[in-house]
Amino acid sequence: MEHSRWKSCMLATVGLISIFTAHFCFGDTDPRDILAINSLYAALGYPPLPGWLVSGGDPCAEGWQGVQCVNSNITGIILNGANLGGELGENLGAFFSIIQIDLSNNHIGGTIPSSLPLTIKSLMLSGNQLTGNIPDSLSMLGQMTDLSLNNNHLTGGIPDSFQQLIPLTNLDLSANNLSGPLPPSMANLSSMTTLHLQDNHLTGLLDVLQDLTLISLDVENNLFSGPIPPKLMSIPNFRSIGNPFNTTIIPSPPGISPSPSSFGPNPPEVGPGLQVFEEPPPKPPHSTGKSNSLLSNKFVWVGIGVLILIVLSLGLCFCVSRCCKEKSMVKVLKSEKGKNSMPKELKPSEHRENDIGNKDLSSMSTMKGEKVETNSKRKDNDHVIDMTKVNARSLTTPPVLPQPSRVIVKPTAVPKSKSNRTLKTLNSAKFFSIASLQEYTNSFSQENIVGNGMLATVYRAELPSGKVLAIKKLDDATSRKWSDERFMELVTNVSNLRNENIVGIEGYCVEHGQRLFVYEYCENGTLHEALHLNDEIHEKLSWNSRINVALQVAKALEYLHEVCQPPIVHYNLKSINVLFDNNLNARVSDCGLGPFLPSSHVSELQSSGYGAPELELGSYTYQSDVYSFGVIMLELFTGRKAFDSSRPRGEQYLVRWAISRIHDIEALSRMVDPTLRAACSSKSLSRFADIISLCVQPEPEFRPPMSEIVQNLLHMIQRSP
Repeated sequence: MEHSRWKSCMLATVGLISIFTAHFCFGDTDPRDILAINSLYAALGYPPLPGWLVSGGDPCAEGWQGVQCVNSNITGIILNGANLGGELGENLGAFFSIIQIDLSNNHIGGTIPSSLPLTIKSLMLSGNQLTGNIPDSLSMLGQMTDLSLNNNHLTGGIPDSFQQLIPLTNLDLSANNLSGPLPPSMANLSSMTTLHLQDNHLTGLLDVLQDLTLISLDVENNLFSGPIPPKLMSIPNFRSIGNPFNTTIIPSPPGISPSPSSFGPNPPEVGPGLQVFEEPPPKPPHSTGKSNSLLSNKFVWVGIGVLILIVLSLGLCFCVSRCCKEKSMVKVLKSEKGKNSMPKELKPSEHRENDIGNKDLSSMSTMKGEKVETNSKRKDNDHVIDMTKVNARSLTTPPVLPQPSRVIVKPTAVPKSKSNRTLKTLNSAKFFSIASLQEYTNSFSQENIVGNGMLATVYRAELPSGKVLAIKKLDDATSRKWSDERFMELVTNVSNLRNENIVGIEGYCVEHGQRLFVYEYCENGTLHEALHLNDEIHEKLSWNSRINVALQVAKALEYLHEVCQPPIVHYNLKSINVLFDNNLNARVSDCGLGPFLPSSHVSELQSSGYGAPELELGSYTYQSDVYSFGVIMLELFTGRKAFDSSRPRGEQYLVRWAISRIHDIEALSRMVDPTLRAACSSKSLSRFADIISLCVQPEPEFRPPMSEIVQNLLHMIQRSP
C-alpha cells in the first residue's frame, strides 16, 4: 500500500513538472536566453517591438524583431535606430550563446552593465545616452572583436582591462567625456586595426599605441602631449589635430616658446602664442618685491597708453588718406566720363567695385568697431536677399582642393596633410556656394528631397540654365567630424573616379560648417524603386535589360577594384545605391564615400540582407562587395527584396531562401520574377544563377574577381537571342 502511494506521488510530481515546463520543452529557444531577453525587454521599458514579450515566448521560433538565432540559441540582437529608451539592465550576461548585440543610435540611458555575455564578439552601443564609467569587466570578454561606445556621455578613465582582449580589432570610444591617460594594457591589442578616441579629454602620451598594427587611428581634440611616436606617423589614416603635442612637463626658460617637433602638426596657438614660463626663483629675505611690482605695473600702464595712442593715430591717418584717395578717384571718373554719364551719388558697393586692389571698406570699418549703415540694413535680410540673388562668386571665395594625383588614392587611406600646405584648385570639381544651392533647391525645401540615407539627405536642384543636379547634404553629425581640408581631400579622390557606370561628381560645397556633394542627376530613380515600387519602370526591365543592369554594375565594381590603384572598396553596395539615368543605364552611386560611413553601417548592411558573413568578424574587403553584388543579382532575378519582413520567417532574407534552390532548374523557373517567366530560357536562367552562386559563397576567398564576372555576363549577352 505504501509502495503504491509513493508511486502515485511520484507520478503526480512528474506530471506537475511536465505541465510547468511544457512551454520550454516544446519551444525552439534555450530557456536561459528567454529569461535574458525578457529581462532586457523590461529594462528597455517595454518598447513596441513585434513579437517581444514581458515573460516567456519563443524568440527563435516566433521571429521576434531583431533577434537572430542558430538552432535553439539567440546569437544576435540587432535593433539599431529603433527609437529605444530605458536602460540595459543588469542581466545581459545571462545570454548563453549571443555573439552580437547592436543597440546603437537609440536613446538608451543608464550605465553599461558590469555583467556582459562572455561569448560576445560584437557590442555596438554607440549613439545613445549612456553615462558612468566603462566597466572593468571588459577584461572577461576574450572573444570580442568589435566594441563601439562612441557618442555617449561616458566619464572617467579607460579601464586597464585589455590584457585578454587579443582578438579586438575595432574600438571606438570617441565623442564621450573620458579622461586620464591610455591604460598600459592597450599595448596588448595586437589585432587592433581601427582605434577612435577623438573628442574626449584624454591626457598623457601615445607611446602605448606605437607597436600596434593600426590602419586607422583618430585621437583628435584631446589633451595628449609630448612628441608623437614616429611609428604612428606611418599609419595610413592618422588624425591628431587639436592636441597640445610637443609640450613637456618640465617648463621651458622664460619667454621661449617650445620649438615645433618634426613629427605631426604644430601645436595650436592660444592667445598671442603658446609659451611656457617657469616659476620665478624664491625671493631672498628683506626683498623689495612689492615696490618693484608697483613700479613695474606703472610702466606697463604707461606703455599700454602709448601703444593705444599710436594705434589710434595710425588709424586716423589711414582713414584720412582713404577718403582723399576716393575723392580724387571720383573726380577722375567725372572728368573722363562727363557729368551725364555719372550717377549723382556713388554707393559704397560701387566704391568697392571701382577701387581695384583695395579691401572691402565695410569689413574694415566693422573690424575697427565702427557701425556701417549698409551692413546693418542687410544683416536681417542676408538669407532672404543675398543668399538667393547675389552671384556665388561675389559672396565667398571658394576653398581650393588638393592637386589631383595621377593615381587614385584609396579613400580610407587619405594621407594626413599639414595645415599650412598650399592647395591648388581642381578643375573637375566646381565650387558651389550655400547661397547658390539654396536658390537652386528652393532653400532645401521638402518638395525637393529625392532621398534620405544613412549619411545625408539628397535634394533635386535646378540651375538657371535648366540643368538638374543632385545635392547630397551631409547631416550635421557627419559634418562635424570632418575638417574643411579633410573633406576637400576626399572630394579630390572622388573627383578622380571617372567611369560611365559611376555617378559622376559635378562639384562640392564646404561653407558655414556645411559639407555637400553635387552629383549628376539620375531622373529615373533607383534600382530598388524600379523593382519594388515603380510599376512603370518595372515593366521596362525585361530579362535582357536586367542582365545588362547586372553587367553595368559589375563594370563599375571592376573599375573600383581592379582599375583604381590602390583598389577602392564601395562598403555600401545596395540596390538603393544603383541609379538609372535617362536611358535606363545603371550607375553606381556613393563610390569613394566609405570614410564617411559610421561603424554602425556594418550592422545595417547585415540587417538589410546585403552583408557578407565575414562582416560578423569585423572584416570588410572588396570580396564583401562581390557578395553584395550577388544579392543585387538575386533581386534582379527574383524581383524580391534583399530583406522583406512581411514574408514568412524562412523567406525574409533573400540569400538564405534562395541558396538551397539555386541549383535546381525546376526551382529556378519558380523563383524567377513572375513578369519574366515567359520571356527567358531555362539555360539563360541557369547561367545567371551560376554567377549568383559564385558571388554569395560564404567563404570570401572563393568568390570570383569582378573582371571574371564581367566576362561571364558578356558571354550571356552574346549568346542571348
